[in-house]
Amino acid sequence: MDEDEKKMLFNEITNLKDLDHPNILKMYEFFEDEKRYYIVTDICKGGELFDEVVARGKFSEGDAAMLMKQVLSCINYCH
Repeated sequence: MDEDEKKMLFNEITNLKDLDHPNILKMYEFFEDEKRYYIVTDICKGGELFDEVVARGKFSEGDAAMLMKQVLSCINYCH
């Protein structure tokens, strides 16, 4: 990574560490060594939303409303 990309990464890391919302993955710590970056987060076992949509084929109106409420709550929190 060049210096501008590293600066953007560290800025994103700082922002992520400050987030505390029930529907946003919590990031606890960030480490680096000579070759890699390491991010410590909660375990997230739910899988990808896209995979769930494909598996279900469709969502009920109630499930879609609950999902959209969670997504919009996250967006509202971040902004």
